[in-house]
Amino acid sequence: MTAMIVSSLVFVIALTLIFTEKMNRSITGIAGAVVMVGAGTALGFYSQDEAVAAIDFNTLGLLFGMMVLVALLEPTGFFQYLAVWAARLSKGRPVRLMVLLGTVTTILSMFLDNVTTVVLIAPVTVLISEILGLNPIPYLMTEALLSDTGGVATLVGDPPNVLIASAAGFSFNDFLTHALPIVVFAWLAALFLLLYLFREDLRLQPSNTDAVLKLDPNEALHDRKTTTRVLIVLGVALIFFFIHHILHIQPSFIAMTAAAIALVWIQPDLHKMLQRIEWNVLIFFGALFVMVGGLEAAGVLHQLANLVGMAGKLSPILFGVITIWVVAGMSAVVDNIPITIALIPVFADLELAGINVQPLWWALAFGAGFGGNGTIIGSTANVFVASLSERTKYPITSQLWNKRGLPVMIVTCFVGSILFVLFYSYLSR
Repeated sequence: MTAMIVSSLVFVIALTLIFTEKMNRSITGIAGAVVMVGAGTALGFYSQDEAVAAIDFNTLGLLFGMMVLVALLEPTGFFQYLAVWAARLSKGRPVRLMVLLGTVTTILSMFLDNVTTVVLIAPVTVLISEILGLNPIPYLMTEALLSDTGGVATLVGDPPNVLIASAAGFSFNDFLTHALPIVVFAWLAALFLLLYLFREDLRLQPSNTDAVLKLDPNEALHDRKTTTRVLIVLGVALIFFFIHHILHIQPSFIAMTAAAIALVWIQPDLHKMLQRIEWNVLIFFGALFVMVGGLEAAGVLHQLANLVGMAGKLSPILFGVITIWVVAGMSAVVDNIPITIALIPVFADLELAGINVQPLWWALAFGAGFGGNGTIIGSTANVFVASLSERTKYPITSQLWNKRGLPVMIVTCFVGSILFVLFYSYLSR
């Protein structure tokens, strides 16, 4: 009992500090992991060897490999090229501009880190809005919300998906056949809702359309050679993602191999490239794995699984729908990564108890992904666009996000729940 109380306190305190942003989350994670291992060693419920074993290196390898590819692509201007291309294609029409920028960001976010995608496209969006004399808020929020939603569609589109795939044994194709169709409908619902919510802003006509038409996308793409090479490597990697289950190789191996080939082929300045890697994210993940491993070793997650198992006596379909909404609600106020890492062992225990958790994995993915839309702190992409907007005349406030993002979360969860019920038998396979 003492081990359960101590381990729970360490985890809750760490999450509270992360939530209140009192400390850098990677520093908080490291401190929490050290305290968890120290307490576990002192009380005899968690050893250093068990802490290392709790780390999912398959997940970390996949994330690191994809981060290297993004870090190589980032300085070439490729992301800015796409944003300028979308602006020209829109011909300065607000509705078309919003749809194109949101779509480009979403597609990139399905295969690359959505935070990095937003970080690179959002500043160009602000510039385009200023040229046109438009309020950038509708476009910035649409990019963040649609990237959060669309990222649920693929294995590499959102960190929780990587975690779930590693735990459940899902392949890249499993996400394309099970998650993508549902996400497409949820994404379309989110897009139409955003067009309605921002209808007043979108009625304003731009004051300088000709300036946008004069923008040259090729000027943004200042390293075409590197761009071509990275895209070739990324394309080959995606092909192997499609067939990795046939070849019996892990997605992390594909990502790491692709990163190695790209590094050898391009031979970048390693010091500058490594500075662009999101080390904070990787450290945060590793620390969370260690802390959750402590919870599991102390028996906390087993007790939680027993409590959740009581809900398993409900209709399996209803249980799945409840999972979507509960996880979404939790992900709206706490980062969806720790929520996912904490729930994975619980679902594993439910499976050992004889409960069919196959559809619940998908419910977890939908809830974690769609829930991030609900609040300004629901995802890192949300936080970034809000911070960026503070440099303009139109800052995004928490109240404004609640009026726009929360309806998007509710609608996407509603669509996801309806389709989850309709395709429950298919998701169970």
